[in-house]
Amino acid sequence: MTATTREQRASPPPRPHRSSTPVGDAVRILVEGEPPVRITTYEGTAIGSPSAPIGLHVRSERGLSYLLTAPGDLGLSRAYVAGDLQLVGVHPGDPYEALRALMQVKVRRPSANEAVAIVCRLGWEGVRPPSPPPEEAPARWRRTADGLRHSRGRDAHAVQHHYDVSNAFYAHVLGPSMTYTCAVYRDPADSLEDAQAAKYELVAGKLGLRPGMRLLDVGCGWGGMVRHAARDHGVRALGVTLSREQAGWAQAAIVRDGLTDLAEVRCMDYRDVPAEQFDAVSSIGLTEHIGVGHYASYFAGLRDRLRPGGRLLNHCITRADSTMPARPGPFLDRYVFPDGELSCVGRVVTAIHDAGLEVQHQENLRMHYARTLEAWCGNLVRNWDACVAEVGIGRARVWGLYMAGSRLSFEQNAIQLHQVLATRTGPDGDAAFPLRPDWSA
Repeated sequence: MTATTREQRASPPPRPHRSSTPVGDAVRILVEGEPPVRITTYEGTAIGSPSAPIGLHVRSERGLSYLLTAPGDLGLSRAYVAGDLQLVGVHPGDPYEALRALMQVKVRRPSANEAVAIVCRLGWEGVRPPSPPPEEAPARWRRTADGLRHSRGRDAHAVQHHYDVSNAFYAHVLGPSMTYTCAVYRDPADSLEDAQAAKYELVAGKLGLRPGMRLLDVGCGWGGMVRHAARDHGVRALGVTLSREQAGWAQAAIVRDGLTDLAEVRCMDYRDVPAEQFDAVSSIGLTEHIGVGHYASYFAGLRDRLRPGGRLLNHCITRADSTMPARPGPFLDRYVFPDGELSCVGRVVTAIHDAGLEVQHQENLRMHYARTLEAWCGNLVRNWDACVAEVGIGRARVWGLYMAGSRLSFEQNAIQLHQVLATRTGPDGDAAFPLRPDWSA
């Protein structure tokens, strides 16, 4: 029996529609027009066509209170993660189709008069904000106990919130590669594992890795790039991550693969990496965590660790529009990437350029990430029971919601994924770079 079937059977069928109930009136105030999904509630309200393939079922008064007290994605997320809002017709590990349908639902904030009417009908208890689910991080203004934004202590806490969940959970979702960044599909039929290996080889090619070179991989995750560089290119590689769980897993994998003479992963802030000269630096999925205001110091620090003629490859999610705010919406900020920030590729390129590096090449891998996220959601669906047993039903719902939503954002060009390649060009203008790209796509 699938998780969707179990949840659907666990919910009692909606009672006959009543024309006017306190809950029904509140829902109709929040939802404009006739929605393309079927919306039902615990007390019998039903809005939308009974034949709609996707449904939302508000299962409790607390769920309604979440929706009323935080209109928009935060209230929806709280109700869903807590189990008070059910998505009907989809698996919780991949609610992609439900999110596509929900994009057509117009939810609005009630006017002052409407809010008063809701209070009068539901009572104060019905509109009192419930405590958020335990998976939710505090609001940004309440995180100061960990230090100022993007201080060492606060960054460590933010990274641990997301990555120190469970290595076993990530193994179920990511697959054998344990790679949590965009894969590169040479062919739509490629497996996730083949596509992740292709991504690492693409990065290695762009960096021009050769035996005997030294590579620094910042934000190295579970050490995939470090092990690839050492195993396939004979490179001496150092990876750093703020996640103790990742560092421990990666170092054990290095020992298992017999790479201890070439590879190492340390639990360390990228700002504390020894001031050594590396032949190449890779940053795959870290820029999203450092804060846009820290771009200048970040890329200057990476430049200082490159020898003249060395190459830097920066791989990160970017905004599709330079006018969009850097901070994500409240769901991503509180449930997925606390303190994360994104900017457009132009700002990334400018920061790299202004740090004294010469930008040589950039490319957008947006649709590759959409395909990667689809594969991760497929893994979560297939391993749903094991994932729930490992991290709990609430956190499993968070990951399904976040990955399916991210896939949709990449597909609709709301966000992109850019690789930017730069060199530390010498004072005589020698970039040690070929006239044309010397790597294979």
